[in-house]
Amino acid sequence: MSQTLLSIVKRQAETDTSQRLTYDLHNSWVDKAKLLRFYIFLLFLLFDMIDQATIDRILDTAQIVDVVSEFVTLRRRGVNYIGLCPFHNEKTPSFSVSPSKGVCKCFSCGKGGNVVHFIMEHEQLSYYEALKWLAKKYNIEIKEKEMTQEEKQVQNLRESLFVVNQFAMEYFQEILEKNPDGQSIGMTYFRQRGFRDDIIKKFQLGYCTDQRDAFAQAALQKGYKAEFLEKTGLCYRKEDGSLRDRFWGRVIFPIHSLSGKVVAFGGRVLSAQTKNVQMKYVNSPESEIYHKSKELYGIYFAKQAIVRQDRCFLVEGYTDVISMYQSGVENVVASSGTALTPEQIRLIHRFTNNITVLYDGDMAGIKASLRGIDMLLEEGMNVKICLLPDGDDPDSFARKHNATDFQAFINNHEVDFIRFKTNLLLEEAGKDPIKRASLISSIVKSIAVIPEEIVRSVYIRECSRLLDMSEKVLTEATSQMVKQNIENREKEQERKKLREERQQAIATNNAPESQPATQIPEQENIPIQEAPAPVIPDSYQSFIPVEGNENKVFFQREKSLIKMIIRYGEKVMCYVENEEQEQVPYKVIEFIAASLKEDDLQFHSPLHRKILNEAIAHENDSQFTSERFFLTHPDPEINKLAADMVSERYQLSKYHSKSQKIISDEERLYELIPRLLIDFKLSIVEEEMKHTLLALAQPEIAGNPEKVKEIMERYKTLHQTQMLMARNAGDRIVNPFS
Repeated sequence: MSQTLLSIVKRQAETDTSQRLTYDLHNSWVDKAKLLRFYIFLLFLLFDMIDQATIDRILDTAQIVDVVSEFVTLRRRGVNYIGLCPFHNEKTPSFSVSPSKGVCKCFSCGKGGNVVHFIMEHEQLSYYEALKWLAKKYNIEIKEKEMTQEEKQVQNLRESLFVVNQFAMEYFQEILEKNPDGQSIGMTYFRQRGFRDDIIKKFQLGYCTDQRDAFAQAALQKGYKAEFLEKTGLCYRKEDGSLRDRFWGRVIFPIHSLSGKVVAFGGRVLSAQTKNVQMKYVNSPESEIYHKSKELYGIYFAKQAIVRQDRCFLVEGYTDVISMYQSGVENVVASSGTALTPEQIRLIHRFTNNITVLYDGDMAGIKASLRGIDMLLEEGMNVKICLLPDGDDPDSFARKHNATDFQAFINNHEVDFIRFKTNLLLEEAGKDPIKRASLISSIVKSIAVIPEEIVRSVYIRECSRLLDMSEKVLTEATSQMVKQNIENREKEQERKKLREERQQAIATNNAPESQPATQIPEQENIPIQEAPAPVIPDSYQSFIPVEGNENKVFFQREKSLIKMIIRYGEKVMCYVENEEQEQVPYKVIEFIAASLKEDDLQFHSPLHRKILNEAIAHENDSQFTSERFFLTHPDPEINKLAADMVSERYQLSKYHSKSQKIISDEERLYELIPRLLIDFKLSIVEEEMKHTLLALAQPEIAGNPEKVKEIMERYKTLHQTQMLMARNAGDRIVNPFS
């Protein structure tokens, strides 16, 4: 199996919260055989069996300038191209494209990467979807590996359901446009709502006649199986066995996935025969391709606008989304009348940290949705609330205003959620002390779920002023609630772990004796020699905080070394003699890794450590090129960092090289790398010593003599290391109290 693909799967598993099991397994260092088998399974699942040769062909064929030019007007500047950034609004071009390196980068907002990640960012596609997009553009056939019978069945079922939904969407559209009832009932309704024809087409709206089985008969005549009509929820069986349309007599709102596929439908009652029906809206039931908790209406049409404006508007219904989109506010999605779920929140969080929830003034509905807002806060999102004028919902308000007026109203009337909730509940509580105490508990509960301590502190101070309460009391109550939340999560994780162990034990006992549970099934298409490179455990321990060091000297010097690894990692910087008196080449990666190991030091940033470890694991691979490896890396963080490191905002003109030779960094690696290493090691040891002393002031350490002794020994070792490195650097005096 390709090492690159396995690394993609590992990254996907570690970052996707829906695959926590993989993350836990990886960090626990359980049986590698089980882990490898799980990665293989995920690979098949996520990448649809695309082989590495095809991926390499796509990456080699796709030209960064050619692809970017489809979305950005570029003009030549030296050896590179420049244009207006497609990811944010700007008047002066700062988006640079380098055809020689195959990367693009905006020097204003910082977004960029290779050709695949440009498409991922611009079109909001997954890695695999972006590869398919490029393959289609360059007419590259996607070669897929042989699937098992079970895998074929699962894939065929899903594809069949998508095909049926696509037919249904086209059928409902045709009925709306050409059928007399569609024109007189369905189209009349849409036009009464103020929807333009282009918007009706864009959202693929439709109509289903009041004939109870019209769609079912049309689908069966076209050769679609009744089994799939039922599994999609488009039809259902009556007691007499006849097939009945679920959406008869309704206007149809197709629900699209993030990639634009129709996964479900929503229908609104219009027919006279359905006036007495209790439910105004009917949605498709859960299916193999539709999970209500994971979908947001309008996300496919809104995703680019959300990224561009770094903001998402959340409304309740289908018509709210469409009306706002038509008025010019395109970054809007709907929860489709259901309570927000963690999956929906994470879907929004993929595109922005900022969300504004629009309410129509219905106090009962607002109070019912407060729990969902707490979940948004828990995910670390910045939540604003905007109340529309009385009598208006987002749909009606959008029809009365254009995008500029709409945005101006929101900017003038939106408030942060904590202040909104405090004022709302204060008004309800009045002077009743019991209700007031309940209000304070509710506010504290909302603040406690916010992950950032600084944000919590700001809200506590604000609530103290609004509630006329002691800030100390609120702080203590919040701290207690935070502690309780942590304990509850830990207990839930323990319960989950026990359930998984119990299920695993049951599966092991029920497994055939001929095949142990830890055995990896043989795969003809997976050669053993292509097993993933061994992962080096991250054993870094330090008192230096993980965050907030970006401007520190040691961190900048660390970045300089990472830049050398990405740009010149596989380059030979010098030759050394081995025991046989032979001249052996010493690569940049080898030299940096050996030098850090010599003084028992590591990079501080987890991302930087990951880059070094991957470089070490792959440096002996045939045709390994560090720059290409990290620029095409599936991890977006690594890809972005690599693009930053290889991109040059400014270039020397030809005038400077006419009269004299310009010595590049590559030509002086033998002197540049050692100097950068010495500077880095001196600065990080100094920082380590400072934070080691600060650790002694912590109450849990100061009261533990053994811990104090351990830390002092650590400080002594660091100081000795500092003295040695300083001598090597040329300094003879080191201040022990620095």
